[in-house]
Amino acid sequence: MTDAIPTYKKKRLDVIVEAPILNRLLDLLDRLGVTGYTVVPALAGRGREGSWSRAGLVSDAGQMVLVIVVLDESRIPAVLAPVYKLLQRQIGIVTISDVEVVRKEHF
Repeated sequence: MTDAIPTYKKKRLDVIVEAPILNRLLDLLDRLGVTGYTVVPALAGRGREGSWSRAGLVSDAGQMVLVIVVLDESRIPAVLAPVYKLLQRQIGIVTISDVEVVRKEHF
């Protein structure tokens, strides 16, 4: 029998945006003191406007990316409000979910 690895509750903020606004979003996260994030290309999806795909796109316009941020719950209001303000006139989706991490010092 092995010892259980302790976990720590955090919040995950996922932001899906068009690639051309990515640098503005990352600059904002840096200014807000977010200590880490991961950017993942979104290859295809389906939303209110129907299906979309990166296939055939020759520029960043229309391409979507997913930015994943893991934060302490106490930081969510201070980060979410400015992120929402940046994205309120852009195409994008923001979700918040509960996660558990094994290395709390990273967040």
